[in-house]
Amino acid sequence: MKSKFSTYLLLILMPLFFSSNVLIGRASAGLVQPWTLAFGRWSLAALILLPFALAGIVAAWDRLRAAAFDIFMLGVLGMVICGGGVYISLHYTTATNAALIYNSSSLLIVLMDAFYFGKRLTWLRMAGLLMGFAGVAVIVLNGDFANLQSFQFNIGDIGMLAAAISWAIYSVMLKREKVKDLPTLTLFASIALMGALCLLPFVLYEIGTTGIVPSSGPAWLSIVSLALIPGVGAFGAFQMSVKRVGPSVAGIFFYLTPVFGVLFAILLLGEIFRTYHAVGMVLVIAGVVIATDPFNRNPDRKN
Repeated sequence: MKSKFSTYLLLILMPLFFSSNVLIGRASAGLVQPWTLAFGRWSLAALILLPFALAGIVAAWDRLRAAAFDIFMLGVLGMVICGGGVYISLHYTTATNAALIYNSSSLLIVLMDAFYFGKRLTWLRMAGLLMGFAGVAVIVLNGDFANLQSFQFNIGDIGMLAAAISWAIYSVMLKREKVKDLPTLTLFASIALMGALCLLPFVLYEIGTTGIVPSSGPAWLSIVSLALIPGVGAFGAFQMSVKRVGPSVAGIFFYLTPVFGVLFAILLLGEIFRTYHAVGMVLVIAGVVIATDPFNRNPDRKN
């Protein structure tokens, strides 16, 4: 019973940790500049991971060199665009919108898997994709389709949609031959370090132009929290969950990520949950569940 309880606790903590990225990022908007926040998060995460991953990095050095371009692109996609890009977007949109829109990356992964790897795209999955994208449209348009005619969009929502596309590409790239067989901790630590290096020019420019560096306790608490909770903590919880229950079951619990994100945005940030949020959330989550088909025992079967 104790083992079962700890397993379910891990499965609940995993989406909770992942959802905290948007929550902390939104709360930090007035405390830390976005590129500084992203650089602080991933440089600190890399420093935490390196002692545990160093032996693996040394052992896999030749393979890492061969995959250098892939790791560079993963750092740009996962830490630059989905790091600084997300935190910039959170200056202009709510954590509620961000959490729901970002979840559409699961839909985009299904499309990219079908295009690049020939994964089966059934009519049911197509229906799920259409449903999920309709939910994103409802959120981006604030439930008013007249905004589509006047091209009135929130730049933060568009930025989050770009980040969702970036995360989908990141996820598909992890399946490339040069990186998919690397040890997980070795690969993640290498990507985190590469991401921090890619962020360095942006943070130097940001500090040079604004003259602002983190100096307050809340600012540094934001950076440390992002490194520990949605960084190392989310990764660790995911890896342990997969080890205990397998990737399919662990993947199902990912559907709780936007739910936690919206819930805590309302409770902790005081955001207003509107009718179009409810409609969009139902459409997006239902679309993701149908499109990813988590209960299919052979989801990767080709036509």
